[in-house]
Amino acid sequence: MVERFNFSRTPYIIFGNGRFEELPGLAAGYGRNMLLLTGSSSLQKSGYYSRLTEPLEKRGINFDEARIEGEPSPDIVDDISNRFRDKKPDVVVAIGGGSVLDAGKAVSAMLPAEESVSVMTYIEGVGAGKEHSGEKVPYIAVPTTSGTGSEATNNAVLSRIGEGGFKKSLRHDSFIPDIALIDPELCLSCPPKVTAASGLDAISQLLGAYLSTEASVLTDSIVERALELAGRNFIPACTTGSTDPEVRAGMAYASLMSGIALTSAGLGIIHGLASPVGARVSIPHGVVCGTLLGEAVRLNIELLEGEGKAGRKYLRKYARSVALLTGEGDARINESEVEDYCRLLINTIEDWLGQVSMPRLGEYGLGEGDLEAIAEKSGSKNNPAELSRDQIKQLVRCRI
Repeated sequence: MVERFNFSRTPYIIFGNGRFEELPGLAAGYGRNMLLLTGSSSLQKSGYYSRLTEPLEKRGINFDEARIEGEPSPDIVDDISNRFRDKKPDVVVAIGGGSVLDAGKAVSAMLPAEESVSVMTYIEGVGAGKEHSGEKVPYIAVPTTSGTGSEATNNAVLSRIGEGGFKKSLRHDSFIPDIALIDPELCLSCPPKVTAASGLDAISQLLGAYLSTEASVLTDSIVERALELAGRNFIPACTTGSTDPEVRAGMAYASLMSGIALTSAGLGIIHGLASPVGARVSIPHGVVCGTLLGEAVRLNIELLEGEGKAGRKYLRKYARSVALLTGEGDARINESEVEDYCRLLINTIEDWLGQVSMPRLGEYGLGEGDLEAIAEKSGSKNNPAELSRDQIKQLVRCRI
């Protein structure tokens, strides 16, 4: 029997190598005024910048620009929104990694607001608690990394880092981008360390959505093919296949599907820890998720094994996931093989972390004294196993 489920809408998706060339025409379809958000310099250095701006100029499209350096804060979003509100952009286009896409999402949501209204008014958990109307300027998201899946999600993560900091979401179903244009060739120049952290973020999201207590037959079907492609292409994308468009396409697809799946299924403890860790120290989101992935999977499996029959459903899914990731064995796993496949999953992740030299949290300044505050602010709403505060602290401690 197919159980009941809900599923969020998706953007209009344009996927494939070489499809960046369609962006000027897509933007022109919304009007003559465009706001372009990019990262600090990588787009300009890659040569893709002129491949966008020259056709825009030929079409008579006026465009203003803003650059996002690092992860976006509420102040950055307010500043950009206030600077360009009077220009009345017909469309916002963001080209970059997850931080740039989140910033674009938030700016598109705040441009219709009054200047006196800060984005803090609407941020979950730390703002004024008001619900955004969902009104926004049309938004096109163009990722240049394969990790967050932000091009398909309904939230923009904004942060302030340090003591008393936060990393929280501006969220509304209307904030899902109108168009997600994914050209894997944009990732060809992505450095190995960024590729590794981004790829592990995508894999952690796929596993998180797959093992979520809110997973459905639809999200599972989306995740399973993406796990196959991620397992086949992750290490090549970080090493010998980094300049292979097909390898990059495999990871771009996995990232996109992770965003689609998590929007409907939610995520578990890894992303429940990513926010308090990222609010405490300056650390890339993908590094947090990637470095915690092995320990989180290990802990979940140990706890589920102690739950008897109640945990078997999730242990079977962990076992199936590694068959998909590695291509080892039939995904229809015998009950007697579940524990062996779960061990294989733990070993596979640990091997990947070693191959890509994934940093530890301590390298970014996180220490023992941070654990209590992190555990207190962490969340594991859709995690398959219930974790105590001490278990959460130990999970993080293992990767300091």
